[in-house]
Amino acid sequence: MTPEAAEPAGPDDPHDDLLTVLPRLTQLSAAFNKGRLTERAAEAAGLALDRPAMGVLVTLRAADQPLRIGEIADRMQVVGPHVTRQVQALEKRGLVRRVADPHDRRASLIEPTGDGLDAANRYMTSLLGWFAEALADWPPQDREDLTRLLTRLADDVTARLARLDAED
Repeated sequence: MTPEAAEPAGPDDPHDDLLTVLPRLTQLSAAFNKGRLTERAAEAAGLALDRPAMGVLVTLRAADQPLRIGEIADRMQVVGPHVTRQVQALEKRGLVRRVADPHDRRASLIEPTGDGLDAANRYMTSLLGWFAEALADWPPQDREDLTRLLTRLADDVTARLARLDAED
């Protein structure tokens, strides 16, 4: 840590505006985790799946096409073996299946079954319903601004972290 980084923020600190943002991000993350938002959405959708399994199903639903294990892992920002375990468990429950990769017969792709797609849709409906209720009193422009700015923040942070990882 450089000496400049260790000093407390002063009135002329160029990052002063971020001092109010970071605690809010932490607050939001804690609220989601403490409030068990993903677990509540799964329960409301009638699903007995944990967060990682739901993550795989939602990733496949959002992709709208079969994906390789590595592609699922990249989109979820986790390691491949983690996804492999989840896919195996979802296969046993009949929620995903392996299909041949048309570009490489040695590889397989993962796609949701009809039941898996139904499960992902019920989960997303429940989760989106919760957010819609939380934002119900927001004017449309505020909702649009939130979407635009949050997308930009997520993309920029993800890109910056990827560059840092590439430097390591």
